[in-house]
Amino acid sequence: MIRRPATKEQESVLETRPAHAGGWLGLDDRVVVVTGGASGIGHACCEAFAANGARVVVADVDVTGASACVRLRRDHGVETLFLRTDISLASDAAGLAEAVVARFGRLDILINNAGINIPRLLVDPQGERELSETIWDRMMGINVKGAYLCAQAAARAMLATGGGVIVNISSESGLEGSEGQSGYSAGKAALYGMTRSWAKEMGRRGVRVVGVAPGILEATGLRSPAYEDDLAYARGISVEKLRKGYVTSAIPLGRPGRLSEVADLVAFLASDRASYIHGTVVNISGGKSRE
Repeated sequence: MIRRPATKEQESVLETRPAHAGGWLGLDDRVVVVTGGASGIGHACCEAFAANGARVVVADVDVTGASACVRLRRDHGVETLFLRTDISLASDAAGLAEAVVARFGRLDILINNAGINIPRLLVDPQGERELSETIWDRMMGINVKGAYLCAQAAARAMLATGGGVIVNISSESGLEGSEGQSGYSAGKAALYGMTRSWAKEMGRRGVRVVGVAPGILEATGLRSPAYEDDLAYARGISVEKLRKGYVTSAIPLGRPGRLSEVADLVAFLASDRASYIHGTVVNISGGKSRE
């Protein structure tokens, strides 16, 4: 599917932005694409970039991304665009980059954030919640394939205009593993490898590639009752105990991270203030250890 310039519906959330005073990060007028930008970490990143004067493109399968764009325009006075995108489809990933370039003339920053987590056991003696090929393929299709497809399409657009920045949102679980979440952890581990590999390939061509690995974060709408039930089952504990475990002595700072704290790091890494940070994944977990 080749994506065309914004439709009338999309244009309704695409407005000419007023002059915006540039901030310390120097992101004023940068064109930023955030996959999974309608909620969670993605939306927090959209807020952070908008607050710093960037032009924000929300790419998400969730059509609430359109209303998120309206709020960003209202609250921060920046130009926004929503594009409904299934990043697991090569046609959608390519069409996303094409539509952004058609509208703005360039694509400066990609935040590779969209992801999915379905907790499952490798072997479930009860046969209720065991990792299946269908679930594995679904998670890998979004968390790994989707990230690669979006990075490839964005990098092509960036090279055509002199360079850019790709920030991959990984997870601490990609390095440490996570009980009941082997499929998710495997996908996030792949982002570690892709971040470092793409950095070696793209750095000399003007594209910086970095990653961010959050640890335990505050609850959001994405932590649904179904997700909590699946994860508690996989760990053999109650949902109540699972919820209490999100604040643990294993975090020296004694609390979960805030979405805004992750977003602030992402905005910094995407800015010229971080121009020599390349090919690494930055952990943001409050000092959490394996203990």
